[in-house]
Amino acid sequence: MRLGKVPGHILERLFATIETKDPQVILGPRLGEDVALLHTGNWILAAKTDPITFATDLIGWYAVQINANDIACSGAKPRWFLATLMLPPSVKESHIESIFQQILNACSSLDIELVGGHTEITNAVSQPVVVGFMLGKVEIGKYITTSGAKSGDAVILTKGISLEGSALLARELRSELLAAGVKKNVLDRASNFIFDPGISIVKDAETAYSNFDVNSLHDPTEGGLATGLYETAKSSGLDIEVFEDTIPVLPECSTICKALGIAPLGLLGSGSLLITLPKHQANDLVSCLATNGVFSREIGLVKTGSGKVLWKRATGTEPFPSFDRDEFARLLDERS
Repeated sequence: MRLGKVPGHILERLFATIETKDPQVILGPRLGEDVALLHTGNWILAAKTDPITFATDLIGWYAVQINANDIACSGAKPRWFLATLMLPPSVKESHIESIFQQILNACSSLDIELVGGHTEITNAVSQPVVVGFMLGKVEIGKYITTSGAKSGDAVILTKGISLEGSALLARELRSELLAAGVKKNVLDRASNFIFDPGISIVKDAETAYSNFDVNSLHDPTEGGLATGLYETAKSSGLDIEVFEDTIPVLPECSTICKALGIAPLGLLGSGSLLITLPKHQANDLVSCLATNGVFSREIGLVKTGSGKVLWKRATGTEPFPSFDRDEFARLLDERS
């Protein structure tokens, strides 16, 4: 099969075979939902696992941030992290130490405890792979799901799209991009996107659900904003109408994607957060996020429908672009 996520139609078929017997399981495997929610008696435990396979640089940092993002999107506070490190025989001790320190630094930045994991040297990988497992907790009745969007909700997007993808491309393909005419200062700024504006959406999510009646949270990852919107629409069984010319794309992202023939809408999107909440609260949320140092913009509206994403343009309404896999994965696959 091709690089990237297992196609959604296969996952849906597999998930349909799962029978949940334990009444403590509030939320199990579902397309578009990124965490499991378990009733512990006094509070809800949120659990998430995700690997870092595309990046070769700062993979320890990525692993903590990506897993913490999904926990935050459930309305939970990320608390405990475990990591499995799969390392090729060629790895140097200094590299292992670097990955370990990246994990510790990322955990410290989010007030998360590293509580365990596993390390292994194996011929099964050709480069280091980090598989993260994050746990968090949320009060009973206060958890949030991707499928919680309601008709009439405004759709808010924070920061800008494809921050993670732009940073990865700038770091992993720097020489090629320089040769293609992309300026060094553009690549330097894009490389720093993982820190500024940052691929963490924990603050974005906490600001939103602590102050407003948030119905749905979702962070676009593989497949970018387009896939994040489709997952929100499909899981909620509603349509999302996206307004033309409202999606924020940083100029560095546009430049890099143009040089490589990549569509920003389908590129790794960690760093952005999709929020849906009652329309009358949208402007206040945008202002509140800005006060907390997070840029955001209203990009669309949730409407009664059947799980479609539509693009409302000056020329009329049309289907929003869709991607059967992430643009980064497509690029790697074509080059292999």
